Amino acid sequence: MSKALFCIENLRVAYSHRSDEEVQWAVDGVSFTLQPGERMGLVGESGCGKSTLGRAAMRLLPLSTQIEGRVMFQGRSVFDMTPEQLRKFRGEAVALIFQDPMTRLDPLMTIGNHCLETLKAHLPQLSSKQAKERAIATLEKVKIPNTRWNQYPHEFSGGMRQRVAIALALLLNPKLIVADEPTTSLDVTVSAQILRELTRLCSEENMALLLISHDLALVAEYCDRIGVMYNGKIVEMGFSRAVFQQPQHEYTQSLLKAALHIQKGEMGNGQWAMGNGQGSTIPNSQFPSPSSGSSPSSLSSASQAQSPILRVLELQQHYTLEPNFVERLLRRQNQTIKAVDGISLELYPGEILGLVGESGCGKSTLSRTILQLIRPTAGKVEFFGQDLTHLSRKEIRVWRRQMQMVFQDPHACLNPAMTVGQSIADPLLIHKLANAAKAKQEVLSMLDKVGLKPPEVYHERYPSDLSGGQQQRVAIARALITRPKLLICDEPVSMLDASVQSQVLDLMLELKEEFELTYLFITHDLWLARFLCDRIAVMNSGKIVEIGPTKQVFANPQHPYTKTLLAAAPLLARA
Repeated sequence: MSKALFCIENLRVAYSHRSDEEVQWAVDGVSFTLQPGERMGLVGESGCGKSTLGRAAMRLLPLSTQIEGRVMFQGRSVFDMTPEQLRKFRGEAVALIFQDPMTRLDPLMTIGNHCLETLKAHLPQLSSKQAKERAIATLEKVKIPNTRWNQYPHEFSGGMRQRVAIALALLLNPKLIVADEPTTSLDVTVSAQILRELTRLCSEENMALLLISHDLALVAEYCDRIGVMYNGKIVEMGFSRAVFQQPQHEYTQSLLKAALHIQKGEMGNGQWAMGNGQGSTIPNSQFPSPSSGSSPSSLSSASQAQSPILRVLELQQHYTLEPNFVERLLRRQNQTIKAVDGISLELYPGEILGLVGESGCGKSTLSRTILQLIRPTAGKVEFFGQDLTHLSRKEIRVWRRQMQMVFQDPHACLNPAMTVGQSIADPLLIHKLANAAKAKQEVLSMLDKVGLKPPEVYHERYPSDLSGGQQQRVAIARALITRPKLLICDEPVSMLDASVQSQVLDLMLELKEEFELTYLFITHDLWLARFLCDRIAVMNSGKIVEIGPTKQVFANPQHPYTKTLLAAAPLLARA
């Protein structure tokens, strides 16, 4: 045991509960050992206890949590550490990369100050110059340029915030990194770069890595060993190659089958679909027609087949970064960021258009501009022939019933003070599509469809009671509840494991046919895009560099950037 770097022995974790309730163990009897320099992957469905295990090992759970077992680091008990020892342990010995970067970042601090605060707290002997040089070098490792030193977290995309969180974990050169879905928000090229950097550090610095992920291909490529978690227990453990080639437990077999289902592009066969396949009982006729222009419900099938549902023409979204006081003294000029730079595309009724590209390339900004959540710098957005860029807020609100969005970060779009049932029912009540009793019926049905069972239990829960993957399912249910004509999905399944991804994607395909939905599907997962999308648009630096039928783009990519994306995408080698 003295040679082991990190050892967990019979760990059991239960969250607070009423005295008359039976204890429900979120982590139930887990044991494993990590050696210096070893890379271990921990996979399983959302809610199985992966993140709870990582937080319990660093004593980051609430005081009311019931914990049994032992966690040893270099022969010392983590649970017996004093507050001062624990402070040094976190960061210098073990660093945690959170699943949601906004839980790590202070919205009132610049990215530079985040780095300096961490370094000064643990390495006070460093001068300000040395600290800044070290911070900039670490940020550059994760592809954050020093020009963004003075920006705040809200000025970064979700993927770039995750890169900052990874840089903060690397700053102090810890002996172990616990990475909880570290690349969920990142495109394949940046994911590959960061994981190569992490694995290089593991080799050179004898640093261990515990990679918590639902991405089986990622774990297979970068981890020596793999542990499969299900319902709080590790049901299978072994070397990655052996587990993937000859899985022993039926749950491991189902995970691999689901992942291969997506990667092989076996689209829409329904074998993974959840629920009873019945759609909402709210008819489309209950949607009031927009006050101007052609109503979506009034368009004939023939005209829909010929006319695009959405047309974007030379759309631009530019931001100006003003110099700070020192930069103004040095006569620095304003810097313009062209997040969306002259994009034109068309989306046809019933189509699924995939938008892929690296984090920070402008995908999410484009989606928000299409919905008029932010007004464009220039260009037009036409929805069913209506130019949305010239409508008032009230007029846009009417049209927005037909356009919904599933955001990348479910934690940010769910009100923590509202129950799950209230959050999902809210759009129905706002748009007067159902009364309270009918809305509850619809919500319970939708919860069942997205796999939150029993729905009566989840209906009364709050977002803080749910795992990241469960929160994402609530966000999907909330977007689908009004039965929109256009659904813009910004990484809607990025936080879900392979089996649940397949279920939700097949559900989306089922709803698409039943309610004549059209999707703009934003993702960094190329295999997911190939599985789901009719056409692919590849975005880089605010521009569409390639667009075409999915099979054509994958079989014969034309642009060098598309070729780079495809080369970097991890693929399960198992036949």
